[in-house]
Amino acid sequence: MGPTGKISAFILVLIYLLSLFSFLLLPYDPDAIDLSSLKEPPSYRHILGTDNKGRDILARILYGGKISVGISVLAALLSMTIGMAIGLVSGYAGGKTDTALMALVDLILSFPAFLLAIGISLVIGEGIATVMIALSAVGWTSFARLIRGHVLSLKESAFIEAARAAGCSHPRVVLVHLLPQCIPLALVMAGMKAGGYILTEAGLSFLGLGAQPPTATWGSMISASRVYINSAPWMVFFPGVMITVTAISFNLLGDSLKERYDKRS
Repeated sequence: MGPTGKISAFILVLIYLLSLFSFLLLPYDPDAIDLSSLKEPPSYRHILGTDNKGRDILARILYGGKISVGISVLAALLSMTIGMAIGLVSGYAGGKTDTALMALVDLILSFPAFLLAIGISLVIGEGIATVMIALSAVGWTSFARLIRGHVLSLKESAFIEAARAAGCSHPRVVLVHLLPQCIPLALVMAGMKAGGYILTEAGLSFLGLGAQPPTATWGSMISASRVYINSAPWMVFFPGVMITVTAISFNLLGDSLKERYDKRS
């Protein structure tokens, strides 16, 4: 992994560790209302200021990061798992199975991903689990297509023919010989997907379909503070910066992993 990838990975790990242990680092409860500190600008007491209910913005950003980053990473891993399973079956089985599964993929891809995620969230109902399900439901298709193409290029290889000649069953060929070849490629895609999931999660939370008040996520913080953007811009600015930095870091990490994978290939 190059310097860019290492720096991106360090930033992501730092953000999540700070979020995970925020209760040890800050004396403020992210949900505690303080009517004596309404909309205070950044100061020594409140480094990033307070919101319209007097809650410390830094505490809420760190607490919200645990949810926003956690949802994105888990959704990327769930998408990867579903997509790899379908891609492996589709590419290896071929024929009508491949046609049917790829028709399903094309059907899902025919809908705008964000609108489909909104529709799924509205059907299931608001909540953190809903966002993760919605992200996974619209994101697995990219993995399925990628893995299917990779399996198609591998299944006629000499080592696969040798495994079949040695009497390996089809499940063993898929799980023991093809799956390990696909995992690095899927992890590269997962790193790149997580960056997009950060933005999608923020968008769903902004629309009120994610974590419900008073639980903080970066998107919900921007949504709740957007009416104060002129009088208290720090309430919107700092959550927006965290979304931007995290999304860029995920994308750069994915690019770095892709370069390393291409070189190894």
